[in-house]
Amino acid sequence: MEATLYNIKGEKKGTVTLPENIFGLPFNADLLHDVVTAMQANARTPVAHAKTRGEVRGGGKKPWQQKGTGRARHGSSRSPIWRGGGVTHGPRNDKIYAQKINRQARQKALLVALSRKWKDGEIIFVDSLEMAAPRTAEAKNIIANLGKAGLVMKKKYNGALIALPERHTATVKSFANIGNVTVEEVRTLNPVNVLSSKYLIIANPEAAFVTLGSKRVVKKDK
Repeated sequence: MEATLYNIKGEKKGTVTLPENIFGLPFNADLLHDVVTAMQANARTPVAHAKTRGEVRGGGKKPWQQKGTGRARHGSSRSPIWRGGGVTHGPRNDKIYAQKINRQARQKALLVALSRKWKDGEIIFVDSLEMAAPRTAEAKNIIANLGKAGLVMKKKYNGALIALPERHTATVKSFANIGNVTVEEVRTLNPVNVLSSKYLIIANPEAAFVTLGSKRVVKKDK
């Protein structure tokens, strides 16, 4: 498989050969769903917390006598059916949402996501994206130029994800003020951030393939 290689001006610079084990995998919806759901669950930080009837202050005294008043019997004013009482089945900040993800499953899910994006024409390869100094205006020009390569930024958020072979401070700062563009390192790519953006822009693909190739799932002989 071959893909067109562009520069920051949106001009064609040549072609790049795509590894089959990274961009040629068949789509596996079940695997992607399991891994993405588990990763999102692991990222949860429970904050909401409701008190039960045993944690609400007061209510130790029986509101009124059991019989003779004509009213329903009650043992505590902190009952969930009372105003100001405890909450039944409310959110708890001590609940654990973490799910185990097998390493090979996570790695293969990333490659499956990359293969699907390539098949859908949502990956753009750029020879280099290292900027000399932080310049938001220059970053916007690059996004506009890549429109020639098929980059159509219609989403207000998560329009494009830029994957750099290694962190470059000036480049990261240049795109930081553009709301629908995110910059990551290739080594930190995962199924969640890849699928969260419409487009994936891979800079210096030859170096990126080396990093992504290390995520290849190798089947061991039994």
